[in-house]
Amino acid sequence: MLRLHLLSSPATAQKPNQNPSQFLSSQLLSRARVFSTNTFGFAPSPILSRKRLSLKCRQSEYFDQQRTSTAASPNKPSPAPPTPAGATGMAPRFYVGHSIYKGKAALTVEPKAPEFTPLDSGAFKLSREGFVLLQFAPAAGVRVYDWSRKQVFSLSVTEIGSLVSLGSKESLEFFHDPFKGKSDEGKVRKVLKVEPLPDGSGHFFNLSVQNKLINLDESIYIPITRAEFAVLKSAFNFILPYILGWHAYANSIKPEDSSRANNSGLKYGGDFEWSR
Repeated sequence: MLRLHLLSSPATAQKPNQNPSQFLSSQLLSRARVFSTNTFGFAPSPILSRKRLSLKCRQSEYFDQQRTSTAASPNKPSPAPPTPAGATGMAPRFYVGHSIYKGKAALTVEPKAPEFTPLDSGAFKLSREGFVLLQFAPAAGVRVYDWSRKQVFSLSVTEIGSLVSLGSKESLEFFHDPFKGKSDEGKVRKVLKVEPLPDGSGHFFNLSVQNKLINLDESIYIPITRAEFAVLKSAFNFILPYILGWHAYANSIKPEDSSRANNSGLKYGGDFEWSR
């Protein structure tokens, strides 16, 4: 085993005319040269000893820099995830619906958005109100429904209002002719009846379709409980302003635009009642 013995050198008197720094340097060099082992001896050069004395660990400086960088930007956001291919510049679209399944049939309710037409001024004008699409499918087995035989009925804004205001003991009936005003008027007849159940626990939804073009006469009915009807009413109340397109108008309102329009004296669609 290597054994190192540091031999202390005798005290050396400083020469009167010797610089203190030169004296200290000579003392360090003389101490660094004196090493002994049980087999061999060596004397490192002054240059090597000086290098050993001047070694400096830079690992702590690296971590200090990392901590300083992190502290300078504690709220730095993480990199954004890559955008899916083909999705650049396109707003996401969502499709929703609510379904009710019973033994004889199934009913699916889906809202449909309104349509807008662009104007030369860059604004948009409502061209068609939205609606709620009812889809009735007859049962083809236990918890199995034949959607290839489905019949559809589109509820207008006014018809939605009639359903929402329907009482527990009231009934209503809607009639649609998809070809009204066209050459095939009267050849397709759709009647939706909503009637209270005998025990007062809900309503019957009955859709009858007569299509002379394909020689079809079918009727699909489904019982809707009071709770299920309450869910439909709540959904209709929520979606009604969006079907009217009023959400688009509300989102476009800016305080500066309203103030500028009022100050300019512009009149839209005739005189305002309060300006007369």
